[in-house]
Amino acid sequence: MANFYTDNKDLRFHLTHPLMKRVIELRERDYAEKDEFDYAPFNYEDAIDSYDKVLEVIGEICGDVVAANAESVDVEGPQVVDNHVVYARGTQQNLDVLRQANLMGITLPRKYGGLNLSVVPYSMAADMVSRADAGFVNIWGLQDCAETINEFADESQKERFLPRVCNGETCAMDLTEPDAGSDLQAVQLKATLKPDGSWVLNGVKRFITNGDGDIALVLARSEEGTTDGRGLSMFIYDRSNNAVKVRRIEHKLGIIGSPTCELVFKDAPAELVGSRRLGLIKYVMALMNGARLGIGAQSVGISDAAYREALAYAKARKQFGKAIIDFPAVYEILANMKAKLDASRTLLYETCRFVDIYKTLEHISAERALTGEEKEELKSYRKLADFFTPLLKGMASEYCNRLAYDAIQIHGGSGFMKDYPVERIYRDARITSIYEGTTQLQVVAAIRGVTTGAYLKQIREVYETAELKPELGKFRSILKEMTDEYETATAWIIEAKDSEYLDFHARRLVEMAGNIIMGYLLVLDSQRDDTYTKSADIFIRNGQSENAGKKRYIDSVPPEELTLFSASTKADSSVSSTVIGT
Repeated sequence: MANFYTDNKDLRFHLTHPLMKRVIELRERDYAEKDEFDYAPFNYEDAIDSYDKVLEVIGEICGDVVAANAESVDVEGPQVVDNHVVYARGTQQNLDVLRQANLMGITLPRKYGGLNLSVVPYSMAADMVSRADAGFVNIWGLQDCAETINEFADESQKERFLPRVCNGETCAMDLTEPDAGSDLQAVQLKATLKPDGSWVLNGVKRFITNGDGDIALVLARSEEGTTDGRGLSMFIYDRSNNAVKVRRIEHKLGIIGSPTCELVFKDAPAELVGSRRLGLIKYVMALMNGARLGIGAQSVGISDAAYREALAYAKARKQFGKAIIDFPAVYEILANMKAKLDASRTLLYETCRFVDIYKTLEHISAERALTGEEKEELKSYRKLADFFTPLLKGMASEYCNRLAYDAIQIHGGSGFMKDYPVERIYRDARITSIYEGTTQLQVVAAIRGVTTGAYLKQIREVYETAELKPELGKFRSILKEMTDEYETATAWIIEAKDSEYLDFHARRLVEMAGNIIMGYLLVLDSQRDDTYTKSADIFIRNGQSENAGKKRYIDSVPPEELTLFSASTKADSSVSSTVIGT
């Protein structure tokens, strides 16, 4: 029997981070529900023990059921039958087992049937599910949509929809359309208010993950005559109304078990969530923060799977009389894979803790007035979450793609065949840097953390000043030099006062900040457990080299040199393309 929680010490290491005590105290409202629910914890140790037990059950299901079904699901895939999705048999079995174990809606309040888990253990569950089958996490993980209902819907809607999620019904996020992909302001699905005060939806949505989910959050245009985000509102659509048809399931490169649907709404009854006109401005922004965390966890889980497959193959494969892991060309790749895996995972759970604290304080503010200290805490962690979620999504998804590539490389020709899981892992990895906002869009969001000095402030005031063992001081010295270099490059670009120039170098600046932040986080992990020192050492060496190269490139391309790139590509008439209609 395999257990993806007990075989991975990194998960419990991050579960017991010192900041988790504050996270759990807030989440449990100082353990106020201990007398109302027999499964509510009565103190921090009891909460961690509860998290442990839940994660162990999920780990067992991931190891024995979800992972075992992954290959058959990839071959079979979902189908459309009578305008609705029928999951692959393995997918349906996965859902049935998780429902029987009461592991749906696990972050929701206990009064609706949830387990009230915080973001950290929920993301650990997503990490494990993604390691088992990256496509399946797009079905199970969309229960996160229920958090938006819990945050913004009225009490009647919460009482009707949230228990259904806890009882195992699935969710969907219906945002994109054929002519509105990343530009959600262009959404045209029409919401019409009827004389009786009810709403109906008409139009088409495309590229909708788990589009035939039982409960969907739908972004629609509610205001006549509008063309931008101020005319959009958020609605809940209930699949039991049977007014939305699945026109087709997209034929994809990877995550095949996850049905990506084109939907047709025809007078589909829906309920307004919160206030009109705030669909994109407020509610989708909240959804996207959760989505970035979700893809961050998915990326880490896929990276973990890729690394494990590569390591096992390198140990078993013999060439020239010895295992290939004994060759420097191979063990260097594996060491770099492990360092990037540890770096992306520590960034994931640092970001989760920030989101945990600010989201919980927001919920508490609706129950009572926050103290002055709590208001400052909310403000601080909200800002950190806003800047760290795009950094996480961008960096972790790019690492995920790199690790999947390296895993194939270590397998050689065998990795290109469907006989080994790395072929599927490689295909599944590719989407992580594309959906829920491409890496380029994550840079657009993250660059504000550069220009406002938010990353620099966190680095200088928190990470750089942390207490370290003497033997870790050498890493701080290198990271300080990297920070000085990053600060100089940032100042140089900001002083140019050229928005196009900033956009051109934005990814380099964001990645420089990311390398410093993840380097420090690995050092702080090494402070608690010296087994992370090797990853810290390797990651910081690579980061130092990468950042120096980025700084040199920034120096070599001043604002007046941008025409070298824009003019050459715009004027290139030697390339033509064939557009195939869908």
